[in-house]
Amino acid sequence: MSTPLHIEARGEGPPLVLLHGWAMHSQMWGPLLPRLARRYRVHAVDLPGHGHSAAPAELTLDGVVSALASAFAAVAPLTVLGWSLGGQIAMHWAYCQPEQVSRLVLVATSPRFVAGEGWPHGMSDETLVRFADELRANWKLTMERFLTLQLQGGEHSRATLSALRERIFARGAPSPAALIGALALLRTADLRHELAGIAQPALVVSGERDTLALPEAGRFLAGELRNGAFALIAGAAHIPFASHADAFGAALDAFLDAR
Repeated sequence: MSTPLHIEARGEGPPLVLLHGWAMHSQMWGPLLPRLARRYRVHAVDLPGHGHSAAPAELTLDGVVSALASAFAAVAPLTVLGWSLGGQIAMHWAYCQPEQVSRLVLVATSPRFVAGEGWPHGMSDETLVRFADELRANWKLTMERFLTLQLQGGEHSRATLSALRERIFARGAPSPAALIGALALLRTADLRHELAGIAQPALVVSGERDTLALPEAGRFLAGELRNGAFALIAGAAHIPFASHADAFGAALDAFLDAR
């Protein structure tokens, strides 16, 4: 059953919010969840229109941040870990509500996912347009293809794909309209002008072989943030916390322990 914003909490300790990527849901964090819950009170969110969260009439960064800010008003200050689209939402949240967000972990994300004039570190717009067309025709096949694309070229891709394929449909059929709306957000969002205004300590984690959020975008992001650090996971593609859990966990622990 859909709820306005579905959040699952576990563990004890300082609050840590997890924001997943496009077309995914909070079950995709997999083994990372119990690992984090040993040290933190982990709040795994289903973004609007994803998983068990209801779809809004229109998906916007401001709207998602407003929903998150209300949901966590009594829990702040927060560490927010955002992956892919979740990373963009985390950045915008930190920019708009700096009193709520104390630290950021930005995983396989970018201030702008689509390449354009003056920004070579992104995908072609045609790739995302094609995904929207394919979603309308066959959402399940498109989701499987997108999951494969996220692991393409990375080490351990076959084993990781097998594990994630079981989780991706664990919360039933998503709303194709909601996914297309979220895809439009990915196509148009450009947060480069906000980066200098984000003062929180931030760790940017990129997969060395990521073709969706390029490592060059991660380096740029870490360099533009006022307190950014960069970690490159060798051999990883777009889901480093699943394919290279130990290396990802080591980078995450080093950042969180130092702050």
